[in-house]
Amino acid sequence: MATPKKKVSRSRRNMRRFAAGNKLDKTTVKTCPSCSEPTRPHRVCKCGMYNGKAVLPSKTATA
Repeated sequence: MATPKKKVSRSRRNMRRFAAGNKLDKTTVKTCPSCSEPTRPHRVCKCGMYNGKAVLPSKTATA
């Protein structure tokens, strides 16, 4: 069985751990065509629109 010959320092361990492959990607953001608010893709906007259709009752119509 393979065993390490020397202790790996915290610095070297962390350099390997936080290499480019482990970084988080930036979240994708799109703008809502009706209210121009930034939203995540494939989710209902705060205004109640999804894919150009009203799926939730709008807050302005009830007020």
